[in-house]
Amino acid sequence: MPRLLPHAPRAAALLAAVLAGSALAPSAAADAGGGRVGDRLTVTVRHLGGAGGGGWWDGTFELNCHPAAGSHPDADAACSRLDRITQWGRDTFAPVPDDSICTMQYGGPATAHVTGTWAGRPVDASFDRTDGCHIGQWDRLVPLLPDLSPRSRGRS
Repeated sequence: MPRLLPHAPRAAALLAAVLAGSALAPSAAADAGGGRVGDRLTVTVRHLGGAGGGGWWDGTFELNCHPAAGSHPDADAACSRLDRITQWGRDTFAPVPDDSICTMQYGGPATAHVTGTWAGRPVDASFDRTDGCHIGQWDRLVPLLPDLSPRSRGRS
């Protein structure tokens, strides 16, 4: 009888580690086409006023990714941006920390609320432009959120 038992615990531990790692990875919930299942977001924007542009207006937009689809004004770019900024172990939609020191500037009355699922995690996040930290957070998510920076105001 072959003597394989001394290696069995090591092989079992390795297999368990590989399976556990793949179960926790954001892209583990893959469909047969290789995309992540469940990358679906609802983006509601309010108080854009005359600042809206690029296909944006006050309302609710659906975004599906992998492949990009939905009523979002720029689904391809929004999905690509989210793919680029999503990092393992970090919440892509995390709020500005309470202890942040932010510049006292006002970026306008626009607000956004994003719900759904991204990278296998539930999303329920609100955004505004009430100070420098919140403006930076908003701008990091453009084009998921409308580009309200001064440089974009002349564009349509």
